[in-house]
Amino acid sequence: MGKRIRAQRKGSSPRYRVASHRFPGSNRMPRENGIVGEVTELIHSPVHTAPLARIKLPDGDTTLVVATEGLSIGSSVAVGENVSLRPGNITNIGSIPEGTAINNLELRPGDGGKVARSAGNSCYVEAKIGNKVRIRMPSGSLKELSADCRATIGVLAGHGRDEMPLRTAGAAYYKAKARGKLYPHVSGVAMNPVDHPHGGGNHQAVHGPNSVARGTPPGAKVGIIAPRRTGRGRGKKV
Repeated sequence: MGKRIRAQRKGSSPRYRVASHRFPGSNRMPRENGIVGEVTELIHSPVHTAPLARIKLPDGDTTLVVATEGLSIGSSVAVGENVSLRPGNITNIGSIPEGTAINNLELRPGDGGKVARSAGNSCYVEAKIGNKVRIRMPSGSLKELSADCRATIGVLAGHGRDEMPLRTAGAAYYKAKARGKLYPHVSGVAMNPVDHPHGGGNHQAVHGPNSVARGTPPGAKVGIIAPRRTGRGRGKKV
C-alpha cells in the first residue's frame, strides 16, 4: 500500500489553504447605465496580478474592478452606453471604435468580464459585423462577440511584472504561497512507485496510459484528466 499522493493531501491539510485576508474582493464590473463613479482606493491583491480599484457609485455602494493603466485615486469612471474614450470607462463593445484597446472583456452580456484580466493585458476591437463585434484576443486569435458585451477601455495596469526574474527560491515559494500553490512542484515521474502512480522505472516516463476518467478516485487521478481525445496528433489531412 502506497502513500497518499499530493492530490489527496491537498484536500485535508491546512498547508494548501489560502488565508481569506489575501482576497480583498472579486472583480465585479458594474452593469448600470449613465452613471459616473469615483476611484477611492487602489488595492494591491496578492492573488491578482493587476491592482484593484475601488469605485464608489452615486448611490453610495462600492465595487472592485481591475485597475486600468492611467487610473488614480480621484479619477472618474463612467459606466454606460455613451461614454468618452478615456481609460477606465466601461461601455458596450458595440460603442467602441475599431482599433481601441480594451480589457476585462465579457464573453456573454452580464458575465462580469472574463478576458484580458491579467496585468498589462488587453484585447483590440477589430471590426463590427451587424450585431457582432470581432475582437482580437490576447492570444492573437479572433472571436466574434455580441455587441452588448461590455469591456473597460484601455490596457490593464501592472505591465512588466514578469520582467524581473525570481532571483531566489524563496521568492518563488512566497509567490506560490500567496495563491495556495505548493513550491517546489515535483513531477510524478521523478518519484518512487510508493509515492505516485507515475513513479519508478529506469527512465523518467509514464509507462502506461497517461489519461484517466473524470470519476477516477483521488489516489489515481493524475496525468491527463478526462481528455477530449487520446493518441498522437497526426495533423490535418490534405
